Amino acid sequence: MTTHSLPDGRLLTARPLTAEGFAPFGSVIDRAGTPPRPMNAGMARRFHDLAEIRVAGEGARAVVGLVEAQPYPLPLVFRLVERHPLGSQAFIPLNAAPFLVVTCPDEAGRPGRPQAFLTAPWQGVCYAPGTWHGVLTPFGQAQDFVVVDRGGAGANLEEFVYDEPWTVALP
Repeated sequence: MTTHSLPDGRLLTARPLTAEGFAPFGSVIDRAGTPPRPMNAGMARRFHDLAEIRVAGEGARAVVGLVEAQPYPLPLVFRLVERHPLGSQAFIPLNAAPFLVVTCPDEAGRPGRPQAFLTAPWQGVCYAPGTWHGVLTPFGQAQDFVVVDRGGAGANLEEFVYDEPWTVALP
């Protein structure tokens, strides 16, 4: 990969997604480290309480959906990030393929310097309310996700477009 044409400091290298590294932005959805509960007369195991979905506003509720996401080319070049001020947003992959997660700290109502994470097999993410993040970013192949987020009245989407693009490379 050639990076000489990128503005200084605009190249991000995705690092492994860990609970500690992602904590400022939400929680990692991962059954590793969570002891399962037996259910259905011992024929199934439940990994309980992997993410807290928070919603705010009159008549708000948590909703569950499915997303079919097309793959992005790598290295990823992006300008757009978004956030949802009235609720959490969880993405749970339906296969073991990794995907990229881009997040940004909030700096006085605007996104700061992005950070990039690479999920391990079967990991998902739950963005905390108001967390700036990139779009759902599978790579290599199309990927399906369960999405749990907020439904109801109110403006729950803010978008921001950076003046200059950012580039994310894999380690």
